[in-house]
Amino acid sequence: MKYVVVTGASSGIGLAACRLLCQNGYYVFGSVRRKDDADRLQSGLGDNFSPLLFDVTDRPAIQKAQQTVRKRLGTAGLTALINNAGIAVSGVLQHMDPDDFKRQFDVNLFGVLSVTQAFLPLLGAEKDCPHPPGKIINIGSVSGQIAYPFIGPYVASKFALEGFSHSLRRELLLYGIDVILIAPGSVRTPIWDKESATHIPEKYLNSAYGKALKRFQREFIKAGQSGLPPQAIAERILKIIEKRRPAVRHAVVGKKFTRWIIPRYLMCARMLDGLISKLFR
Repeated sequence: MKYVVVTGASSGIGLAACRLLCQNGYYVFGSVRRKDDADRLQSGLGDNFSPLLFDVTDRPAIQKAQQTVRKRLGTAGLTALINNAGIAVSGVLQHMDPDDFKRQFDVNLFGVLSVTQAFLPLLGAEKDCPHPPGKIINIGSVSGQIAYPFIGPYVASKFALEGFSHSLRRELLLYGIDVILIAPGSVRTPIWDKESATHIPEKYLNSAYGKALKRFQREFIKAGQSGLPPQAIAERILKIIEKRRPAVRHAVVGKKFTRWIIPRYLMCARMLDGLISKLFR
């Protein structure tokens, strides 16, 4: 039996990954924050799944979950850790509460660090390890290399995750543990249909950015609703786990030429500035 830990398993990419991995013979531990989500996933995913109750910002809870996984593994090791849990904080940087910016990093970067540190021994980062080394897969974003306005905290966290992933991989060469980054574009999840996706705080609406922010939000939601299904990211995760030496970074983007290749490789920063200015006026 091969074992995998997936954070942020309650919906979207995390849930799709858990389902696909279970279907392909892996035993999956999926982290959720609420007991009702744990019960729902346990019922829906079957005997090859165990929920772990923790928030990625709660280090004691993470350590408790690690002990649960260690007990189940015995002398076996983790095949992979998938750091998927994350949030997206949006708004105008000029008017943003610094605590909101900090919360973004607490989850998307420091949470990844805390989970990774806890599970590294089970991936093979210890002396005289009795099992083969595993892989770490960090779920980043195209926003880790293309910076759009009004999602500055999210962009900054994903840029940071890129650097973190590359440095971590080079450190873990000592143990043979590989670190891979997946950078999805827009992914079609239920979040785009919720009221929270359309709500803009008054302090932003009443600023000089109000009209541009409304235009950006409409385009952002439209892109999300027409994005890739979470299954597409799950399938890439499975391929990476099963490949001996995968590429270190994977951009999984719908309409890849216009949404990734052109802004990333064919436009300079000033050209992209001009395009964004025209789009959102």
